[in-house]
Amino acid sequence: MGNSSFALVALFYTLLSLVSLATSSSLYDNFLQCTSLQSNSSIPIYTPNTASYSSVLQFSIRNLRFTSPNTPKPELIVTPLHESHVQAAVICSRKYGMHIRVRSGGHDYEGLSYATGVPFVIVDLINLQSISVDAKDGTAWVSSGATIGQLYYRIAEQSRTYGFPAGICPTVGVGGHFSGGGYGALLRKYGLAADNVVDARLVNVDGKILTKESMGEDLFWAIRGGGGGSFGVILSWKIRLVPVPPTVTVFTHNKNLEQGATALVHRWQYVADKLPRDLFIRIVINVANSSRVGERTVQASFQSLFLGGVKQLIPLMEQHFPELGLKRDDYIEMSWIQSVLYFAGFPIEGPSDVLLDRNPLTRDYFKAKSDYVTEPISEKGLKGIWKLLLEENRPEVIFSPYGGRMNEISESAIPFPHRKGNIYKIQHLVYWAEEGTKAAKERIGWIRRLYRYLIPYVSKSPRAAYLNYRDLDLGQSKNGTASYSKAKVWGRKYFKNNFDRLVLAKSKVDPDNFFRNEQSIPSVPSWKTRY
Repeated sequence: MGNSSFALVALFYTLLSLVSLATSSSLYDNFLQCTSLQSNSSIPIYTPNTASYSSVLQFSIRNLRFTSPNTPKPELIVTPLHESHVQAAVICSRKYGMHIRVRSGGHDYEGLSYATGVPFVIVDLINLQSISVDAKDGTAWVSSGATIGQLYYRIAEQSRTYGFPAGICPTVGVGGHFSGGGYGALLRKYGLAADNVVDARLVNVDGKILTKESMGEDLFWAIRGGGGGSFGVILSWKIRLVPVPPTVTVFTHNKNLEQGATALVHRWQYVADKLPRDLFIRIVINVANSSRVGERTVQASFQSLFLGGVKQLIPLMEQHFPELGLKRDDYIEMSWIQSVLYFAGFPIEGPSDVLLDRNPLTRDYFKAKSDYVTEPISEKGLKGIWKLLLEENRPEVIFSPYGGRMNEISESAIPFPHRKGNIYKIQHLVYWAEEGTKAAKERIGWIRRLYRYLIPYVSKSPRAAYLNYRDLDLGQSKNGTASYSKAKVWGRKYFKNNFDRLVLAKSKVDPDNFFRNEQSIPSVPSWKTRY
């Protein structure tokens, strides 16, 4: 290629860059002008040319897989300060045909709230963190940009005898957590976070704010477990607080393979979902160093929360799970808010205001998947899992028990359908620290092999999955425009027979599919008058 050809190529890319900059500048100017007309106050908006753009974008990214230079970046980031700012962002995005993604805490496992393959805008709710607790009424209003750690802290400020059945990780955003279901150590007693939502405020596709009364039964049903990013921007949630005793009891009991972990995990499967509903025992399984020098082993960590004191718990454990072999010193009494600190990895005697910090203790590259178990896995089957775990450096498998209140709530009460008949849920995880596609490919390949291995041991027709552990391996659409038949492939795994009702709700409130992502609920306009 001659010098003149090189010059032409360079000129072409220079012109292309200038056109792109001009388009971005024009987009920004149009959007800014539109939002100023829609709102009485200034809205913080960041472009790639804004000094703090990268720090705002990166702050809430929890999975380092989506921090690479190749990850698509938004044209604009909007960080609303008021509800009217969200309305303006929706109205103006729709006016100029701009695709939006909504982010509350940034924990979504596949980065769907801050990355996609088309030009897009992030509406980051991080500034909408207000929480109002009414201890007399036993309710609270919590904004979608708050974290569950902030929510727990504010509840404990007002009452020692109220809690809320949400997750263990305190930096998870309320918006995504509630909209996908949300579970934690209180689920056997009180169900999911979404089961305890009694009202909400939502910005619809027309930029109007709707409440439970004005949004109608189908939409209010859909947002409590049907997933964020499909129906509108949920501004805040009214939740029903749940009673907790002044004293709760926790324990963590570790056993490795040499200490009989396989038999204990096997036995746990016959016990965990049948225990009194005040007792929650999960198992966190990972790889640790063995007592034999230079060797590794699988370790099962039995972690429990009991809503009561040690004197009540000891006889229950002796009756239902004596094989665990606990001693009096294994049990620790504390307040409910201290148990939140305990499970989050903070010192229980330390200040509880650490729950207000939005920064997670760690950030890693990771990939996750999920399963539901309806029949106990045999010891042989468990040993196959252990063999696979020992192939990886940082694998983790978490068994979370069901039963109790979860058995009593209908599969169709809210979109989350995984109720009676499930012994426990499995979360499969693999973490790594190395940058680059090679490390990611190897780790993701490994977790897919683990997932294939488990086919005989987990739920079938469909092989169910938990929406809040998003997994694009189950299927995805390009830019959120999947057909009904394509979306049904992953939709039935997440929602089972509730999928069609979600499609109906979506088709009524967003027929043009403005709110969408790679696994959003599709809109079928002809369904608007189906029922």
